[in-house]
Amino acid sequence: MRSDFGPFGLHREIDRLFNELLQGIVSNDGTKSLTPNIEITETDEAVEVTAEMPGLERKDVEISIEDDTLTIRGEKKVEGNQKEKNVQHSERIYGMFMRMLQLPPGIDPSSIQATMVNGVLKVTIPKPAKSMPKKIEVKDASQKEAKKAA
Repeated sequence: MRSDFGPFGLHREIDRLFNELLQGIVSNDGTKSLTPNIEITETDEAVEVTAEMPGLERKDVEISIEDDTLTIRGEKKVEGNQKEKNVQHSERIYGMFMRMLQLPPGIDPSSIQATMVNGVLKVTIPKPAKSMPKKIEVKDASQKEAKKAA
């Protein structure tokens, strides 16, 4: 894992620590909450967020972006036939979840793409174009322009 605190580094570290805390929290009935594990990778062109969501389908997941914050929401519902059974023991987790990730400023929401295959969500976020330094030439002002400025 990279140790720098570039555009995503500090936010990533804070998000990781916060989510580790949340994953360690146990509900009143002794079960863990449903929080998908994520992996964030970065190239020169994009940041890719991959989230493991076993048992979920595309229709169960919602992705939004607002104020440079990417939000992944979803719900894993109890299967219809499970409700009719007399379950003796279950270690499966059901419920709603939400993950929020801070993005660097300048992300174009319309450029973000998401795909889901076999319970793995992949969100690709193109990085904003870097502004290149530009040298501005200082020119001599003509006498007419100098009088205007005065």
